[in-house]
Amino acid sequence: MEHLFTADSIISFVILVILEIVLGIDNVIFVSLSLNRLQSEKDKLLARRVWMVTGIISRSLLLLALSWLLSQKGKAVLTISGKGFDLASIIMLAGGLFLIYKSVMEIHHKLEGEDPNVELKKKKGISFTQAITQIMLIDAVFSFDSVITAGGTAQHIEIMIAAVIIAMIVMFLFSPAISNFIHKHPTLKMLALSFLVMIGLGLVIEGWDSDAAHQLHLKNYIYFGMAFSFIVEMLNMTMRGRAAKRKAHLVELNEPLLDDEKEEGYSDMAK
Repeated sequence: MEHLFTADSIISFVILVILEIVLGIDNVIFVSLSLNRLQSEKDKLLARRVWMVTGIISRSLLLLALSWLLSQKGKAVLTISGKGFDLASIIMLAGGLFLIYKSVMEIHHKLEGEDPNVELKKKKGISFTQAITQIMLIDAVFSFDSVITAGGTAQHIEIMIAAVIIAMIVMFLFSPAISNFIHKHPTLKMLALSFLVMIGLGLVIEGWDSDAAHQLHLKNYIYFGMAFSFIVEMLNMTMRGRAAKRKAHLVELNEPLLDDEKEEGYSDMAK
């Protein structure tokens, strides 16, 4: 046990907790959007608890099987047109496509609304079982990033599991605040859905060719785009809040008028 309390172990533990929380942000966004579609607050709390428990269990089991997972890298399970895909690649591809599909469908529902002519679509929200299934599927995909990061940062399995547990607890504690914040701001909700589309595309690219994705530092570009867009939206929200407090009108841009419209305007002024 003494090797767990050395300076190197403590530093790697702290770094790993921070990395796990950062990597879990996209997971929290998806969970928050799924939980917001549940109608009962009791179901939301229960689903959040199930997500935390299953997340800790799945990540811990994957960490225990880390050596086996790494040994499977490069071993083709499925071959398409001469290109082989290992277990991790298949999960990344399937998870990325599922994430893109769910995000695009959610954007469609937010913009187009429900079809009033279809009786089945009058019921809003999703069932508890659907929410749990979606959360567990995507959490399984995100677990791979979490486990691989843990394996590359820490040397002892005890440190990896402890860091994952603490990161999951932190995400669990902050997910209600994130969920409520996203739910109260429609523009931020659309931005979060756009983030999920970007993350899904990144998973598809990484599943198709992980080596090329790592060489291009694809995740860095995705996270930079997410951070930049979030900062811009925060500035917009701050400006809208100040304008509302001052009861001021937002700036409106004047569109150029055609000659006919100008003549009509002059005639109205003459009257």
